[in-house]
Amino acid sequence: MVEIKPVHVLDYLTGAYGNARIKKIFPLGAGAHGEGYRVIFEADGAERSLIVKSLFPENFGHEYPADRAQVLIQAHMAYNMMDRHVQSLDVIGLGPHGTVSLGDAEEFFIVMEEARGESYFADLERIRESGVTPTDRQRVQALADYLAELHSSKIDNPPLYRRKIRDTVGHGECLMGVLDTYPRVEFTSEIEMVQLVMKGVKWWGKIRDHGHRLSVVHGDFHPGNIWWSGEEFRLLDRSRGLYGEPADDLTALTINYIFYDLQVNNEFTGPYRELFDLFFDRYLQWTSDQEVFDVMAPFYAFRAAVVADPMLYPDVPDRVRRKLFNFAQNVLDGQTFDRRNVAAYFNRM
Repeated sequence: MVEIKPVHVLDYLTGAYGNARIKKIFPLGAGAHGEGYRVIFEADGAERSLIVKSLFPENFGHEYPADRAQVLIQAHMAYNMMDRHVQSLDVIGLGPHGTVSLGDAEEFFIVMEEARGESYFADLERIRESGVTPTDRQRVQALADYLAELHSSKIDNPPLYRRKIRDTVGHGECLMGVLDTYPRVEFTSEIEMVQLVMKGVKWWGKIRDHGHRLSVVHGDFHPGNIWWSGEEFRLLDRSRGLYGEPADDLTALTINYIFYDLQVNNEFTGPYRELFDLFFDRYLQWTSDQEVFDVMAPFYAFRAAVVADPMLYPDVPDRVRRKLFNFAQNVLDGQTFDRRNVAAYFNRM
């Protein structure tokens, strides 16, 4: 793997801005998928900043250079076609001796705007200690309104809907790919993980012909990709395509209300339940999409596997992870998701 070096970033900046000078590069840390840097530079007499991000060459279907190129090129297009999303400036190819054309590239990085503010995870952490505020309610309603409007744009492409359902079970970044990152653990087993996938495949067969539901989506609408600054939010990491099933966005967000509640109690009656209900009530007020609960199961199973993953969330107690696996098993066993009786999914039936 070719590593990103300051000279590579300077090559890009010189081509994009002319006489640019790097003042500072701050590592932003590494996540499960890759690592990022904040670059402060000077061009045309003004100080500017941007974000540079690359992907790791392992896990989640990113093993080949072409896999990483596909993710970043798709992200570049998708970022710039969504309102409120940070904009992508370019995708750069790297060879052994510097930046090169994509045809000669061995590695890739994306250059994008910087998001200001705090991720929605900061709100969820605070609520654990201080409860729900009027601002929290307003933010939940704003997120529901945004998704309702986004999902109102429908696309007539049944094969693409089939692909979305297939990918939810089998893609390297979705259910099977996430489960493949699990180490040996006490709270589940290889047999149970296979069972989850087999149930997911049954759901693929059940809902793959619901092509009338194909909508514009974000595709990874979780709290880490929602950054608040006052009353406004910006989005990150729309990297799984332009279109899909609305349930994907709804479950990506709301699994976190369930996840945070399970860390403090098992009844789903507290502040996170309030936000969960408020979100769905508001979303349904605009969309009247009751059918979404009939297709939601495989998406919730995938998202439960994500937040239960020891690699992604290392500090979660096993009792919480077990409840999440119970939740995944039970929603897959049901015919439709009962949002009014969520706590019933926490214990294995």
